[in-house]
Amino acid sequence: MKAIPILIALSLILIVACSTVDKRDRTVYQQNIQADRTILTDQEYPVHALRVMTLNLAHGRRDSLNQLLVNNDTFRHNLDSIVAVLDRTKPHVIALQEADAASRWSGNFDHVSYLAVTAGYPWRVHAINAENWLFSFGTALLSALPLVDTIEHTFESSPPTLDKGFVLAQIQWPFDDGEKPRSVDLISVHLDFSRQMVREQQINELQSVLQARMNPTIIMGDFNSEWLKEASTIRALAEESRFTTYQPESTGYETYKGKRLDWILVTKDLEFVDYRVLPDTLSDHAMLVADIRFKTSTDDANP
Repeated sequence: MKAIPILIALSLILIVACSTVDKRDRTVYQQNIQADRTILTDQEYPVHALRVMTLNLAHGRRDSLNQLLVNNDTFRHNLDSIVAVLDRTKPHVIALQEADAASRWSGNFDHVSYLAVTAGYPWRVHAINAENWLFSFGTALLSALPLVDTIEHTFESSPPTLDKGFVLAQIQWPFDDGEKPRSVDLISVHLDFSRQMVREQQINELQSVLQARMNPTIIMGDFNSEWLKEASTIRALAEESRFTTYQPESTGYETYKGKRLDWILVTKDLEFVDYRVLPDTLSDHAMLVADIRFKTSTDDANP
């Protein structure tokens, strides 16, 4: 059995070695995002706060060793398990990482589209951050609320690891509660897992794109970074910018093999009403869910 992980590792090394960097513009702006009119939903969502979720999909393999070992029916079953959690918790917006378009290594169907249609999310945006003959994947946002003014960004390549990136979309919130709506930027991001130096460069790219945007902002995703490490990308981002997060030094919010690598950050005009790590096994990462609202006082402290 030890031969299987070795063969998979060798295959992935070959995949990376044979991948070519797409020379297209790494930042793509769109303003006219259309809803998928085939998706009809009668979901009732929370009105007291904006409910968001984030999950590294792990290419739909759930807790299997590698997606190359998973059959097509199992991919769909794994995604259906995610849909069941979405039906139960009813987030307004879901951020996804390692989210596959149709790819040979993950069942040859679009996982993001499948989740959107099956769970009933009419608006979606999917940035393909890494692509070759075997795979096509990246970051995505699914939304029950209209998405506008989107940005798809792929970070500069950092061989030997595959490309990462982020996707941004704007919504109007509060939604349907009698208050005047405000623009809110939502971001799904995935940072490099292997090197602190690369993660720091990727955060610089993210901040460069955001510097002209001063909307209230929520960043969600897999940062591959822990708060209490001496070299912490997530702590540097929070402490050196206008972002904050929920109880960063607390235990009990681990998302990956005992580590807190997945995070939700908000600008300081927003605050957390609730923040949870769900117990469901949907991936090798846990799913985060948070309820967020505009601050009603000048106190910058979060719970």
